[in-house]
Amino acid sequence: MTTLPLLQVRGLAKRYGTQTVFANVDLDVQRGEFVAIVGDSGVGKSTLLNCLAGLDYWDAGQVLHEGVDLGPLDERQRALWRRAHVGFVFQAFHVLPHLDVAQNLGLPLLLLGRPDPARVQQMLDAVGLAGLGARLPQQLSGGQLQRVAIARALVHRPALLLADEPTGNLDPGTAARIMDVLIAQTREHGAALVLVTHSQAAAARADRVLRLAATGIQPTP
Repeated sequence: MTTLPLLQVRGLAKRYGTQTVFANVDLDVQRGEFVAIVGDSGVGKSTLLNCLAGLDYWDAGQVLHEGVDLGPLDERQRALWRRAHVGFVFQAFHVLPHLDVAQNLGLPLLLLGRPDPARVQQMLDAVGLAGLGARLPQQLSGGQLQRVAIARALVHRPALLLADEPTGNLDPGTAARIMDVLIAQTREHGAALVLVTHSQAAAARADRVLRLAATGIQPTP
């Protein structure tokens, strides 16, 4: 019996008006695999990640999760799919300012109807935010907010973790620790990690490194 990759991308293309951002993107990601995507600034790495999450629409091709084509799904269906299967680390954090750190972190579990304060505390400890659960986002540094975003993406044990420059606001020591957490959490649960990064240190830890260009995506030499 053939086991499908967790994520399959076939002939994906994205355009803004007459300008092609990328085209001919083919990609398979297996469960438990860590794939890093690199490329020049402006080549569309974040846009590709948004397409993989069903947050953006594409102009040609397919994105399939466990054989399910995301293209025909409407906004509500995509949102429900993300809620159940995806953790996304946004470059801009997207924490909710009126919720404290623990509430922000626990939101994915709450939306799934399975609140778990112990799991929230476990993730706070894992990313070095123990004791800060009651603080509001405006009381945190940029690096701390980045760690909240990472912990929130992991807390519900998603099958697919998508991370956009997750260590970009962190010092080298904290960045290495966060990469440890990302890799350990995904592999512990057989999840897949797709990371967009400019960091050579982060990319070096991936199972595969792919370079995105306007004409497609290829393994790095």
